[in-house]
Amino acid sequence: MDLYARVNILDGRAVRLPRGDVHDAIALHNDPLGRINNWFQQGVDYVHVVDLDAAAFGDYKNRYLIDRILEEAHGPVQIAGGIRSHVEAARLLEGGAWRIVMGTAAIEDQNMVWDLCREFPGRIAVSLDVRSDEEIATRGWTKNSGRYLEEVLIEMSSAGAAAFLVSEVGRDVLTEPTNVQILAEALSTVSEPIVAAGGVRDLDDLKRLMSLEIHGRRLAGVVVGREVTQGRFTIAEAKEVIAAGPDRTITEPPKPEPLPRGTSSTPPLLADAAAAYLRAAEAAESAAAHARTAASLLQAGEGSKGAEHAFAAHGHLAAAMEQIESLAKAHARRTTL
Repeated sequence: MDLYARVNILDGRAVRLPRGDVHDAIALHNDPLGRINNWFQQGVDYVHVVDLDAAAFGDYKNRYLIDRILEEAHGPVQIAGGIRSHVEAARLLEGGAWRIVMGTAAIEDQNMVWDLCREFPGRIAVSLDVRSDEEIATRGWTKNSGRYLEEVLIEMSSAGAAAFLVSEVGRDVLTEPTNVQILAEALSTVSEPIVAAGGVRDLDDLKRLMSLEIHGRRLAGVVVGREVTQGRFTIAEAKEVIAAGPDRTITEPPKPEPLPRGTSSTPPLLADAAAAYLRAAEAAESAAAHARTAASLLQAGEGSKGAEHAFAAHGHLAAAMEQIESLAKAHARRTTL
Protein backbone atom coordinates (compact mmCIF):
# COMPACT_ATOMS: atom_id res chain seq x y z
CA MET A 1 0.00 0.00 0.00
CA ASP A 2 1.34 3.42 -1.01
CA LEU A 3 1.16 6.42 1.29
CA TYR A 4 0.02 9.72 -0.18
CA ALA A 5 -0.01 13.10 1.61
CA ARG A 6 -2.65 15.66 0.69
CA VAL A 7 -1.92 19.36 0.25
CA ASN A 8 -4.95 21.58 -0.41
CA ILE A 9 -4.17 24.97 -1.96
CA LEU A 10 -6.55 27.92 -1.66
CA ASP A 11 -5.58 31.48 -2.55
CA GLY A 12 -1.90 30.49 -2.73
CA ARG A 13 -1.79 28.93 0.75
CA ALA A 14 -1.98 25.41 2.10
CA VAL A 15 -5.29 25.02 3.95
CA ARG A 16 -7.29 22.50 5.92
CA LEU A 17 -10.94 21.73 5.22
CA PRO A 18 -12.54 20.42 8.44
CA ARG A 19 -15.50 18.89 6.57
CA GLY A 20 -14.55 19.49 2.97
CA ASP A 21 -16.23 22.89 2.63
CA VAL A 22 -13.96 25.50 1.02
CA HIS A 23 -15.87 28.25 2.83
CA ASP A 24 -14.63 26.87 6.16
CA ALA A 25 -10.98 26.59 5.08
CA ILE A 26 -8.34 27.11 7.78
CA ALA A 27 -4.97 28.45 6.62
CA LEU A 28 -2.04 26.22 7.55
CA HIS A 29 1.02 27.36 5.62
CA ASN A 30 1.96 30.27 3.36
CA ASP A 31 4.48 28.11 1.50
CA PRO A 32 2.73 25.05 -0.02
CA LEU A 33 5.94 23.98 -1.79
CA GLY A 34 7.77 23.88 1.53
CA ARG A 35 4.94 21.84 3.00
CA ILE A 36 5.08 19.39 0.08
CA ASN A 37 8.82 18.86 0.43
CA ASN A 38 8.41 18.39 4.16
CA TRP A 39 6.01 15.53 3.45
CA PHE A 40 8.62 13.92 1.21
CA GLN A 41 11.25 14.36 3.92
CA GLN A 42 8.94 12.49 6.30
CA GLY A 43 8.79 9.57 3.88
CA VAL A 44 5.52 9.65 1.92
CA ASP A 45 5.50 7.96 -1.49
CA TYR A 46 3.50 10.65 -3.31
CA VAL A 47 1.97 14.04 -2.64
CA HIS A 48 -1.59 14.69 -3.80
CA VAL A 49 -2.03 18.42 -4.52
CA VAL A 50 -5.56 19.84 -4.86
CA ASP A 51 -6.11 23.30 -6.37
CA LEU A 52 -9.29 24.26 -4.52
CA ASP A 53 -9.73 27.60 -6.29
CA ALA A 54 -9.80 25.83 -9.64
CA ALA A 55 -11.95 22.94 -8.38
CA ALA A 56 -14.65 24.94 -6.60
CA PHE A 57 -14.65 28.30 -8.37
CA GLY A 58 -13.01 27.74 -11.76
CA ASP A 59 -10.31 30.26 -10.75
CA TYR A 60 -6.83 29.33 -11.99
CA LYS A 61 -4.81 31.89 -10.06
CA ASN A 62 -2.80 29.12 -8.33
CA ARG A 63 -1.48 27.63 -11.57
CA TYR A 64 1.80 29.58 -11.45
CA LEU A 65 2.36 28.02 -8.01
CA ILE A 66 1.44 24.57 -9.31
CA ASP A 67 4.02 24.97 -12.08
CA ARG A 68 6.69 25.88 -9.52
CA ILE A 69 5.73 22.87 -7.40
CA LEU A 70 6.17 20.54 -10.38
CA GLU A 71 9.63 22.01 -11.01
CA GLU A 72 10.91 22.00 -7.42
CA ALA A 73 9.14 19.21 -5.52
CA HIS A 74 11.45 16.51 -4.13
CA GLY A 75 9.25 13.61 -5.23
CA PRO A 76 6.36 12.54 -7.47
CA VAL A 77 3.33 14.85 -7.34
CA GLN A 78 -0.14 14.27 -8.70
CA ILE A 79 -2.31 17.30 -9.40
CA ALA A 80 -6.07 17.54 -8.93
CA GLY A 81 -8.61 20.33 -9.05
CA GLY A 82 -10.24 22.04 -12.00
CA ILE A 83 -8.50 20.10 -14.78
CA ARG A 84 -11.30 20.41 -17.31
CA SER A 85 -9.60 20.85 -20.66
CA HIS A 86 -7.30 18.73 -22.78
CA VAL A 87 -4.87 21.63 -23.09
CA GLU A 88 -4.56 22.11 -19.32
CA ALA A 89 -4.23 18.38 -18.68
CA ALA A 90 -1.47 18.01 -21.27
CA ARG A 91 0.31 21.11 -19.97
CA LEU A 92 0.46 19.73 -16.43
CA LEU A 93 1.63 16.29 -17.51
CA GLU A 94 4.28 17.70 -19.82
CA GLY A 95 5.27 20.07 -17.00
CA GLY A 96 6.25 17.19 -14.74
CA ALA A 97 3.12 15.94 -12.96
CA TRP A 98 3.44 12.25 -12.07
CA ARG A 99 -0.30 11.94 -12.63
CA ILE A 100 -3.25 14.24 -12.99
CA VAL A 101 -6.56 13.52 -11.34
CA MET A 102 -9.81 14.12 -13.17
CA GLY A 103 -12.91 14.64 -11.04
CA THR A 104 -15.65 16.79 -12.51
CA ALA A 105 -14.38 16.17 -16.06
CA ALA A 106 -14.85 12.43 -15.61
CA ILE A 107 -18.56 13.14 -15.21
CA GLU A 108 -19.10 16.08 -17.53
CA ASP A 109 -16.68 15.43 -20.41
CA GLN A 110 -15.93 11.74 -20.62
CA ASN A 111 -14.82 11.93 -24.25
CA MET A 112 -11.95 14.19 -23.20
CA VAL A 113 -10.94 11.73 -20.48
CA TRP A 114 -10.97 8.88 -23.02
CA ASP A 115 -8.68 10.90 -25.28
CA LEU A 116 -6.30 11.75 -22.44
CA CYS A 117 -6.09 8.15 -21.26
CA ARG A 118 -5.17 7.11 -24.79
CA GLU A 119 -2.59 9.90 -25.18
CA PHE A 120 -1.08 9.58 -21.68
CA PRO A 121 -1.53 5.93 -20.64
CA GLY A 122 -1.01 5.25 -16.95
CA ARG A 123 -1.04 8.93 -16.00
CA ILE A 124 -4.76 9.80 -15.71
CA ALA A 125 -6.42 8.98 -12.39
CA VAL A 126 -10.07 9.62 -11.59
CA SER A 127 -11.28 11.07 -8.29
CA LEU A 128 -14.76 10.13 -7.10
CA ASP A 129 -16.26 12.07 -4.20
CA VAL A 130 -19.15 9.95 -3.01
CA ARG A 131 -22.22 11.00 -1.01
CA SER A 132 -23.91 8.69 1.48
CA ASP A 133 -26.33 7.42 -1.21
CA GLU A 134 -23.33 6.81 -3.55
CA GLU A 135 -24.13 9.77 -5.80
CA ILE A 136 -20.98 11.43 -7.13
CA ALA A 137 -20.43 15.09 -6.15
CA THR A 138 -18.61 17.44 -8.52
CA ARG A 139 -17.01 20.90 -8.63
CA GLY A 140 -15.35 20.68 -5.24
CA TRP A 141 -18.35 18.98 -3.61
CA THR A 142 -20.60 21.92 -4.53
CA LYS A 143 -22.77 20.12 -7.12
CA ASN A 144 -24.72 16.87 -7.40
CA SER A 145 -23.97 14.96 -10.59
CA GLY A 146 -26.94 12.62 -10.80
CA ARG A 147 -24.41 9.82 -11.46
CA TYR A 148 -23.53 7.00 -9.08
CA LEU A 149 -20.38 5.19 -8.01
CA GLU A 150 -20.67 1.87 -9.82
CA GLU A 151 -21.65 3.24 -13.22
CA VAL A 152 -18.90 5.88 -13.24
CA LEU A 153 -16.28 3.34 -12.15
CA ILE A 154 -17.24 1.07 -15.04
CA GLU A 155 -17.23 3.90 -17.58
CA MET A 156 -13.87 5.28 -16.50
CA SER A 157 -12.36 1.80 -16.30
CA SER A 158 -13.40 1.32 -19.92
CA ALA A 159 -11.79 4.67 -20.74
CA GLY A 160 -8.43 3.48 -19.41
CA ALA A 161 -8.14 5.29 -16.07
CA ALA A 162 -4.88 4.40 -14.30
CA ALA A 163 -6.39 4.45 -10.79
CA PHE A 164 -9.35 5.68 -8.77
CA LEU A 165 -9.26 7.92 -5.69
CA VAL A 166 -12.42 7.37 -3.65
CA SER A 167 -13.52 9.59 -0.78
CA GLU A 168 -16.69 10.39 1.16
CA VAL A 169 -18.28 13.81 0.91
CA GLY A 170 -18.61 15.76 4.16
CA ARG A 171 -16.73 13.33 6.41
CA ASP A 172 -14.63 14.70 9.28
CA VAL A 173 -11.48 12.61 9.14
CA LEU A 174 -10.67 13.03 12.85
CA THR A 175 -14.03 11.96 14.25
CA GLU A 176 -15.79 9.77 11.69
CA PRO A 177 -14.76 6.30 10.47
CA THR A 178 -13.90 5.59 6.86
CA ASN A 179 -16.83 4.37 4.79
CA VAL A 180 -15.46 0.93 4.04
CA GLN A 181 -18.63 0.07 2.14
CA ILE A 182 -17.87 2.33 -0.82
CA LEU A 183 -14.25 1.18 -0.93
CA ALA A 184 -15.40 -2.44 -0.97
CA GLU A 185 -17.78 -1.69 -3.81
CA ALA A 186 -15.01 0.01 -5.78
CA LEU A 187 -12.70 -2.99 -5.27
CA SER A 188 -15.43 -5.36 -6.42
CA THR A 189 -16.38 -3.31 -9.49
CA VAL A 190 -13.13 -2.56 -11.33
CA SER A 191 -9.64 -4.03 -11.56
CA GLU A 192 -7.71 -0.74 -11.47
CA PRO A 193 -5.93 0.36 -8.26
CA ILE A 194 -8.24 1.93 -5.65
CA VAL A 195 -6.84 4.60 -3.33
CA ALA A 196 -8.72 5.55 -0.15
CA ALA A 197 -8.60 9.34 -0.45
CA GLY A 198 -10.62 10.35 2.60
CA GLY A 199 -7.95 9.85 5.27
CA VAL A 200 -8.01 7.78 8.46
CA ARG A 201 -8.60 8.68 12.11
CA ASP A 202 -5.70 6.69 13.53
CA LEU A 203 -3.42 3.71 12.96
CA ASP A 204 -6.22 1.28 13.81
CA ASP A 205 -8.23 2.71 10.91
CA LEU A 206 -5.17 2.33 8.68
CA LYS A 207 -4.83 -1.32 9.70
CA ARG A 208 -8.51 -1.85 8.95
CA LEU A 209 -8.09 -0.47 5.44
CA MET A 210 -5.01 -2.63 4.89
CA SER A 211 -6.99 -5.71 5.93
CA LEU A 212 -9.86 -5.05 3.51
CA GLU A 213 -9.86 -7.66 0.76
CA ILE A 214 -12.58 -8.11 -1.86
CA HIS A 215 -12.29 -10.95 -4.39
CA GLY A 216 -8.55 -11.13 -3.72
CA ARG A 217 -8.00 -7.40 -4.21
CA ARG A 218 -6.75 -4.88 -1.65
CA LEU A 219 -6.46 -1.10 -1.57
CA ALA A 220 -3.48 0.30 -3.47
CA GLY A 221 -2.99 3.37 -1.31
CA VAL A 222 -4.31 5.80 1.28
CA VAL A 223 -4.20 9.60 1.39
CA VAL A 224 -3.41 11.24 4.74
CA GLY A 225 -2.98 14.79 5.93
CA ARG A 226 -4.80 16.38 8.81
CA GLU A 227 -4.60 13.27 10.99
CA VAL A 228 -0.80 13.47 10.84
CA THR A 229 -0.51 17.22 11.43
CA GLN A 230 -2.91 16.89 14.37
CA GLY A 231 -0.62 14.32 15.99
CA ARG A 232 -2.71 11.16 15.63
CA PHE A 233 0.33 9.36 14.21
CA THR A 234 3.51 10.08 12.28
CA ILE A 235 4.41 9.16 8.72
CA ALA A 236 7.15 6.92 10.13
CA GLU A 237 4.58 5.06 12.25
CA ALA A 238 2.23 4.71 9.28
CA LYS A 239 5.07 3.35 7.13
CA GLU A 240 5.90 0.79 9.83
CA VAL A 241 2.30 -0.41 9.88
CA ILE A 242 2.24 -0.66 6.08
CA ALA A 243 5.57 -2.50 5.98
CA ALA A 244 4.28 -5.03 8.52
CA GLY A 245 1.34 -5.87 6.26
CA PRO A 246 -2.21 -6.76 7.25
CA ASP A 247 -2.50 -8.81 10.42
CA ARG A 248 -5.89 -10.20 9.39
CA THR A 249 -8.26 -10.18 6.45
CA ILE A 250 -11.73 -8.70 6.52
CA THR A 251 -14.28 -8.92 3.76
CA GLU A 252 -16.95 -6.25 3.69
CA PRO A 253 -18.65 -6.39 0.30
CA PRO A 254 -21.63 -4.18 -0.47
CA LYS A 255 -24.67 -5.31 1.48
CA PRO A 256 -27.16 -7.25 -0.64
CA GLU A 257 -30.69 -6.05 -1.17
CA PRO A 258 -33.08 -7.62 1.38
CA LEU A 259 -34.69 -10.75 0.00
CA PRO A 260 -38.48 -11.17 -0.07
CA ARG A 261 -39.78 -13.37 2.73
CA GLY A 262 -39.61 -17.05 1.90
CA THR A 263 -36.74 -16.78 -0.61
CA SER A 264 -33.18 -18.00 -0.18
CA SER A 265 -29.93 -16.23 -0.96
CA THR A 266 -28.08 -16.82 -4.23
CA PRO A 267 -24.99 -19.06 -4.04
CA PRO A 268 -21.82 -16.93 -3.97
CA LEU A 269 -20.47 -18.10 -7.35
CA LEU A 270 -23.76 -17.40 -9.06
CA ALA A 271 -24.05 -14.02 -7.34
CA ASP A 272 -20.57 -13.05 -8.57
CA ALA A 273 -21.44 -14.15 -12.09
CA ALA A 274 -24.72 -12.25 -12.01
CA ALA A 275 -22.96 -9.07 -10.89
CA ALA A 276 -20.36 -9.49 -13.66
CA TYR A 277 -23.06 -9.95 -16.30
CA LEU A 278 -24.80 -6.82 -15.02
CA ARG A 279 -21.56 -4.89 -15.44
CA ALA A 280 -21.24 -6.25 -18.96
CA ALA A 281 -24.82 -5.20 -19.68
CA GLU A 282 -24.17 -1.70 -18.37
CA ALA A 283 -21.09 -1.38 -20.58
CA ALA A 284 -23.09 -2.59 -23.59
CA GLU A 285 -25.85 -0.10 -22.80
CA SER A 286 -23.28 2.70 -22.62
CA ALA A 287 -21.92 1.56 -25.99
CA ALA A 288 -25.40 1.70 -27.48
CA ALA A 289 -26.01 5.19 -26.07
CA HIS A 290 -22.74 6.49 -27.53
CA ALA A 291 -23.47 4.79 -30.87
CA ARG A 292 -26.88 6.49 -31.07
CA THR A 293 -25.29 9.85 -30.26
CA ALA A 294 -22.60 9.27 -32.88
CA ALA A 295 -25.25 8.48 -35.49
CA SER A 296 -27.18 11.67 -34.68
CA LEU A 297 -24.07 13.83 -34.83
CA LEU A 298 -22.90 12.31 -38.10
CA GLN A 299 -26.33 12.84 -39.63
CA ALA A 300 -26.11 16.47 -38.53
CA GLY A 301 -22.75 16.83 -40.26
CA GLU A 302 -20.71 17.03 -37.03
CA GLY A 303 -18.08 14.49 -38.03
CA SER A 304 -15.50 15.23 -35.33
CA LYS A 305 -17.91 14.98 -32.40
CA GLY A 306 -19.57 11.95 -33.98
CA ALA A 307 -16.21 10.21 -34.24
CA GLU A 308 -15.53 10.87 -30.54
CA HIS A 309 -18.76 9.15 -29.54
CA ALA A 310 -18.07 6.32 -31.99
CA PHE A 311 -14.72 5.75 -30.30
CA ALA A 312 -16.38 5.78 -26.86
CA ALA A 313 -18.95 3.25 -28.12
CA HIS A 314 -16.12 1.00 -29.31
CA GLY A 315 -14.40 1.18 -25.92
CA HIS A 316 -17.55 0.32 -23.95
CA LEU A 317 -18.39 -2.53 -26.33
CA ALA A 318 -14.86 -3.92 -26.05
CA ALA A 319 -15.15 -3.83 -22.25
CA ALA A 320 -18.49 -5.66 -22.40
CA MET A 321 -17.09 -8.32 -24.73
CA GLU A 322 -14.00 -8.79 -22.58
CA GLN A 323 -16.19 -9.29 -19.51
CA ILE A 324 -18.44 -11.80 -21.30
CA GLU A 325 -15.48 -13.75 -22.73
CA SER A 326 -13.90 -13.91 -19.29
CA LEU A 327 -17.14 -15.26 -17.82
CA ALA A 328 -17.49 -17.81 -20.61
CA LYS A 329 -13.98 -19.12 -19.94
CA ALA A 330 -14.72 -19.32 -16.21
CA HIS A 331 -17.91 -21.28 -16.90
CA ALA A 332 -16.01 -23.64 -19.23
CA ARG A 333 -13.37 -24.31 -16.58
CA ARG A 334 -16.00 -25.10 -13.96
CA THR A 335 -17.92 -27.48 -16.24
CA THR A 336 -14.77 -29.46 -17.07
CA LEU A 337 -13.75 -29.97 -13.46
